[in-house]
Amino acid sequence: MAGRESELRGEQKLVDELYDRLDALRAQNRERLREIRHEGPSGSPQNRSERDAFATLYEDRIAQLEAVEDRLAFGRLDLTDGEQRYIGRIGLTDAEHTSMLTDWRAPAAQSFYRATSARPDGVVRRRHLVTRRRSVTGIEDEVLDLDALDDPGATGDGQLSGLAGEGALLAALAAGRTGRMGDIVATIQAEQDAIIRAELGGALVVQGGPGTGKTAVALHRAAYLLYSHRRLLERSGVLLIGPSRVFLRYIDQVLPSLGETGVVTTTIAELYPRIEATGVESEAAAAIKGRADFAPIIARAVRQRERVPAQPQELRVEGTSITITPHDVAEAIARARRNRRPHNLARVTFVREMLSRLAEQYVSQLGSPLGADERGDVLEELRADRGVRIALNLAWMPLTPQKLIADLFAQPERLAAAAPGLSAAERALLARERGAAWTPADVPLLDEAAELLGEDDQVARAQSRADAANRTKELEYARQVLQSSGNDGLVSAELLADRFASSGPRLTTAERAAADRSWTYAHVVVDEAQELSAMAWRMLLRRVPTRSMTIVGDVAQTTSRAGASSWRSMLDPLLRGTWRLAELTVNYRTPAAVADAAQRVARAARLPVSELTSARDVDDALVVDRVPGVEQLADGAARHAGTALALLDDGAEGGRLAVIAPAGRLAAIRAALDAAGLAEAIGSGLATLDSRLTVLTPREAKGLEFDIVVLVEPAEVGATNAGDLYVAMTRPTRQLRVVHAARLPRGFEA
Repeated sequence: MAGRESELRGEQKLVDELYDRLDALRAQNRERLREIRHEGPSGSPQNRSERDAFATLYEDRIAQLEAVEDRLAFGRLDLTDGEQRYIGRIGLTDAEHTSMLTDWRAPAAQSFYRATSARPDGVVRRRHLVTRRRSVTGIEDEVLDLDALDDPGATGDGQLSGLAGEGALLAALAAGRTGRMGDIVATIQAEQDAIIRAELGGALVVQGGPGTGKTAVALHRAAYLLYSHRRLLERSGVLLIGPSRVFLRYIDQVLPSLGETGVVTTTIAELYPRIEATGVESEAAAAIKGRADFAPIIARAVRQRERVPAQPQELRVEGTSITITPHDVAEAIARARRNRRPHNLARVTFVREMLSRLAEQYVSQLGSPLGADERGDVLEELRADRGVRIALNLAWMPLTPQKLIADLFAQPERLAAAAPGLSAAERALLARERGAAWTPADVPLLDEAAELLGEDDQVARAQSRADAANRTKELEYARQVLQSSGNDGLVSAELLADRFASSGPRLTTAERAAADRSWTYAHVVVDEAQELSAMAWRMLLRRVPTRSMTIVGDVAQTTSRAGASSWRSMLDPLLRGTWRLAELTVNYRTPAAVADAAQRVARAARLPVSELTSARDVDDALVVDRVPGVEQLADGAARHAGTALALLDDGAEGGRLAVIAPAGRLAAIRAALDAAGLAEAIGSGLATLDSRLTVLTPREAKGLEFDIVVLVEPAEVGATNAGDLYVAMTRPTRQLRVVHAARLPRGFEA
């Protein structure tokens, strides 16, 4: 005991020194930022730009230093050469630049996660530090080379096992959930570490069943890649795609806690800038839109906007007759298409060709040749003529993606012409009124259309005219300022106007990327990737031409009709077999009794489940309660919720509870919870992450975890999609309480 206390005091002294250094660095960076801000906006544009760059640097560094407060140091390696190397969230050096703390992502820290007694990699002992705030509360040692240990009796609380840092890991798994995902940096296991540190290039698919830490591994991999390939990734940024805004808020503290704040996080529905996909549609309609063969439908819809008139059209321009013939329009369209540019850009070629042909007619009517300047005047007269503009627009209209897709669904004849392969019933599912809200399944279609249409050159020209007008106003204002200030000529109006233009907020790479549809990223991380449709994948792959991706998911948990039934069937057509697969095989979240039941149910439903080994058993993890009839389901759920909350209140760690049920039963369950006096504990929307109790459908629960789950009527949950039931059963970390009236699904009971 005396030895243990001495070890704790020694570690506490070291941890105190690390936090002192952290505090000193925070104060140092705050002071430097204060000095820069104190200088104000004076000086040359170059000086101001340099100050802005340094201010951004210090702001980012301060944010990083603030985010690593919890568990700053969590491990120690005792090496065969006598060195003791401390492992933590970030690297720290003292004032003389001597290493105090090794960043967990550094090559020197890799042994902390991968060394074993069979392959100690120069490690005599691996120590896990258990901390609470800034206090060391425990240590756990794993001796990997007993012969090299100076004091064989000084092995702390640890033991040799198949799990690295088993005590620290199990303590983390048993801790109450808080509504925010925690990092696993202190307890990363060897198979997880191998994926986290895998090479940057190519597409890595991480397949793993529920509770294997897929999301945590993906986030830690993003942090590791940013550390190891900083220059490459910071230029273009890293994109993280999640299944929902609630999910993204659930994980939003993980990357900052690992020292990274610049990752763009969004959903597929939010990936197209300035489009709000708030509409709702049937799953069948969304599945049709998600098919890969919707890409040629959109291509045909674009091509059909390039039309040859049925009859010649005679026009008079400045008293002269000209005729727009079907033959001329057809040839001009063919010439414009040959350049293979997007619709709106190719339209420039079409208009130029048509104006040239019409000018020839116009000149021939005059009966005398024209000089180059006079011919230019004729072209401008034709371009400005309203009748000519209308006729050319009818043949080749400039389009926005929004108009193309809205017209496609609002005008049955357009959809029938563009999608002859769809049945009448399928086209009826897609029909809707113009002006209807965009749905998440529309977003990849809009992106596809944007790719085929390109920028409207008329819009670009209008923007240029607006920019020129604004510049003129800024110059005039600058001249007035200089005149009123008695300027001695050292500063020009142009220079002052430039200062006005650059005085707005400076956008980060992440902010600029999120606002630019054409932005391409250096790396993309996709969580719950099995839910993405083929059209969503097309949209996503445009953002990462290098195909450097981390794709995380479980095809057994696919709930979308447009999602993947296997990685090969979804990804081979897109990535041409260039992707590689890694699997996670240990279930850390779900108690063994619950995990085994979920696996049996999934296999009985013929889901492509991965082989899993549960890391722990929990007493009374699975409770099954059959009520007399469906009328008692809501009351039964409320009764079990009350019991579960009492269990959580009795524990030292607290925790969270979810009632997961079919959508049609949520209202009755909420009413029963209200009658039981539990309404105040319920949260909804984003607030569900901050509440002790939440009521969700299985799909709303996807990606989340809770201490206890009350699952209502499993047979009904899995009736439409067996993946929904598999998801619902695997959300708890301590206990699953099942309330049912109907017969349990096959495989539920051993």
